[in-house]
Amino acid sequence: MRITIATGTPADADRVAALHAASWRTAYAGIMPDAFLAGPVEAGLLADWRAQAAEPAAGSALFLATGPAGDGAADGLYGFAHLFPVPDGRVLLDNLHARPGHTGAGIGRALLTHSLAWAATAHPGRDVFLEVLRDNAPAIGFYERMGGRRTGEGVTRFPAGFALPHLFYTWSPASVPPPRIDGSSSIQASTARS
Repeated sequence: MRITIATGTPADADRVAALHAASWRTAYAGIMPDAFLAGPVEAGLLADWRAQAAEPAAGSALFLATGPAGDGAADGLYGFAHLFPVPDGRVLLDNLHARPGHTGAGIGRALLTHSLAWAATAHPGRDVFLEVLRDNAPAIGFYERMGGRRTGEGVTRFPAGFALPHLFYTWSPASVPPPRIDGSSSIQASTARS
């Protein structure tokens, strides 16, 4: 299956929110409260993505991994990444998600590589960092394989009233390959694995 990485638009907010919720329900099962994942997560993420679409953060980017409709992706969306600069001078990789059932197929790798290259071009010399829940071992392993360095820890407080410990992972400008961004890129994704 050929996957294309392209820049998202405000019109993509609803399908990004739906994939985001599906990803959380799979990746965070047993980490986040079951009642939250089964209930308000989708409505909350939809409201968040619509608000971000209405007023995108200055210097932000949304990248979509798209491919043929079907195979669990009726809308052709297989993953997404969202980044924006923060006041301390770094760039936050706020979200990186691959559609459940397609993790391990190279989609996350393509999105992360594209995102780091974009940040090196759009925000040269700045570190890129993310927060990952401490109990999300598969994501931590992926970020470490992709060259992320653990640089700290903290606690994420969710509006639904619970808190979970997280880790910070950082990519310094020196660890990012030279950028080559032409607006979109494509990969041949391997057979979907869960």
